Amino acid sequence: MSRALLIVDVQNDFTEGGALAVTGGDDVASGVSALLADHAGNYAVILASRDWHDADGDNGGHFADEPDFVDTWPVHCVAGTPGADYDPLLTTDAITHHIRKGQGRPAYSLFEGTDDDEATAGEILAAHGVTEADIVGIATDHCVRASALDAIAHGVRVRVLSDLVAGVGAASTEAALFELAHAGAQIAHGRSGAAGASPAEAGVEPG
Repeated sequence: MSRALLIVDVQNDFTEGGALAVTGGDDVASGVSALLADHAGNYAVILASRDWHDADGDNGGHFADEPDFVDTWPVHCVAGTPGADYDPLLTTDAITHHIRKGQGRPAYSLFEGTDDDEATAGEILAAHGVTEADIVGIATDHCVRASALDAIAHGVRVRVLSDLVAGVGAASTEAALFELAHAGAQIAHGRSGAAGASPAEAGVEPG
């Protein structure tokens, strides 16, 4: 039995100042870096995903000139541009696998992408015997939600570290966390508290 950390889309276009900025994105980036500094050794593998969209075309209808912000979006995270880079507040040294998703098509879940060796997240987790995963990142109500549901579908016990995620809207974020708790995820704190608790020791909040 081993544990993974899944870092979802902590990218410039999703943090403050980006094309699809989420309030609190920079705080998530710095918080995840602190988690890695203190607890990277707790994880057998650390996967980080990035949207990595094609510069040409609408990426399978993902981009739109008049987006509805539900199924269609403004141009964001185009491959090779600064917007697709990791937020500079995210320390990436401990990341073992970099997942790119959405090349030419809509993709929300980390499990829809592949690493540099064309391995999927599901294949990587299985190869390392991962049975449990902590999930952090952006956005709670979109790609974090999709990634967590897919992890559960792969038979992985999931904890969403609720203070290391940021959502687009308050109501949709609350609904996403409730849905994930109902699906079997634990909703926990990731930052060390006064007692210095690691994520494995942190108390679980109600979903």
